[in-house]
Amino acid sequence: MTRKIIIDCDPGHDDVMAILLALAHPEELEILGYTTVCGNQLVEKVTANLAKVLTAIGKSGKIAMGCDTPLHYAPDPQPGAHGESGLDGPILPEATVKVLDKHAIEFMRDVLENSDKKITIVALGPLTNIAVFLKTYPHLRSKIECITLMGGSIYSGNILPKAEFNIYEDPHAAKIVFESSIPIIMSGLEVCNEASILHTEIDALQGNGKVQDLAHDILQFFSKYNRDRNKDRSPLFDVVPIMHLLHPEYFTSQKFPVHIEVAGEYTRGMTVVDLREPRDPNTLNAEVLTHCDRDKFMKVFLDALIQLDKN
Repeated sequence: MTRKIIIDCDPGHDDVMAILLALAHPEELEILGYTTVCGNQLVEKVTANLAKVLTAIGKSGKIAMGCDTPLHYAPDPQPGAHGESGLDGPILPEATVKVLDKHAIEFMRDVLENSDKKITIVALGPLTNIAVFLKTYPHLRSKIECITLMGGSIYSGNILPKAEFNIYEDPHAAKIVFESSIPIIMSGLEVCNEASILHTEIDALQGNGKVQDLAHDILQFFSKYNRDRNKDRSPLFDVVPIMHLLHPEYFTSQKFPVHIEVAGEYTRGMTVVDLREPRDPNTLNAEVLTHCDRDKFMKVFLDALIQLDKN
């Protein structure tokens, strides 16, 4: 059965890899549209990146630009990780894929109102759009099957000692989403670090087709941080939620109470995963992915790039 999804994203190198994986599996995942949000870079930049990538690989898609700032904090883009454009590395064509003249929140509303099936939201960036949507159209939350997101951590952080970037960027939005009673699937840093691509696997992509060449150029830039630190691999963060939709059997998970810290010099955006036992079933608001089979994960991902080059 085909699952209908909206991809909410801030492309972003790993966002693009997640989108490529989804596009390679149209029988399993029907992408109803893309909504963009301020995160890795300002929303205008990440929206332009998405339109250019779809143009480069010859795909169409509905793109709706969303919130240009977090709910309470100022934007905090990360050029060190993603460059000044938000997608430094590849040379991309001018976009022929057009952005809709409709805000992301209104696009979400229209899709959910007109769908006869529940929709899965795949959240690959800060949760601003989704929080605003839930506050603006609370009667439509029953049309959301689940929100599967890349964000948070059980034990550590990457932007602060105890905070992952997507949640840190808009913790107030994350708090709204995690307290929404909608089923949440959380792909945090631990499982994302297991789902890492070897740098030799990145290098081997070059020269095999336009999609694999694009992935190579994107991942060469994205992997520079870890290459410079003599690591042999780099996480494919945003790919994890898509892979879990396709192959949940590759993962282990456990339901936990997850709380969001909205402030603190060291804890803004911390996902407080309550590991204490026993747990009240009524407090288990998130299914947290804990481990994955890297080899199976990577085979499906790399095969997806090959498949896109055949189409």
